[in-house]
Amino acid sequence: MKSITINGSKRESVGKKATQALRNAGQVPCVLYGGDKPVHFSAPELAFSKLVYTPNAHTVVIELESGEKLDAILQDIQFHPVTDRILHVDFYQTFADKEITMDIPVNFIGNPRGVRNGGVLRKNRRSLRVKAIPGNLPDFIDAEISDLKIGSKLYITKLENDAYKFMHPDNTVVCLVRRSRAAVVEDDEDEDEEGVEAGDVPATETDDVAAVKE
Repeated sequence: MKSITINGSKRESVGKKATQALRNAGQVPCVLYGGDKPVHFSAPELAFSKLVYTPNAHTVVIELESGEKLDAILQDIQFHPVTDRILHVDFYQTFADKEITMDIPVNFIGNPRGVRNGGVLRKNRRSLRVKAIPGNLPDFIDAEISDLKIGSKLYITKLENDAYKFMHPDNTVVCLVRRSRAAVVEDDEDEDEEGVEAGDVPATETDDVAAVKE
């Protein structure tokens, strides 16, 4: 997985006045958890643009003025309710031999057969939560959907990989092709395909938004 470097400075004072002074200077207060003790530091607000304002997943290298480098992942971020400026960022320290859990975007590959016949593709999961050691975390999860016919569903079990494990039930539907009024029948095999069951419709009408943390 690609990594982004954040250059920061350790904070000696963590009070409200000191924190506000940092924000006024264009700095973002940050805390790194997961090590022997929390590490308080600050970094320029612009340093987070490639980490926050992107659908891609990244690990982070926090490089402090002392020369210390700490591997981490983004754990939580707080925005100003009016200006959307970044107010505070929490990181979680990672270690090469310890598994971590992270949301990874799904890369849908191909044009489903059912869509070519007039069906509608519903992407129930645009990201999936996986657990692995940092070195095995993928940049994205490939999902081949070319063979999906009208009424077909892609279950998470079809995406299993030995390098990581999914933190979702086996019956999780990643995407499906729904029948539409414009759908046509390509051949007898498609004609026999059943549409999406009524009980499944609500889950297909909305896309999941990846949580920062569970």
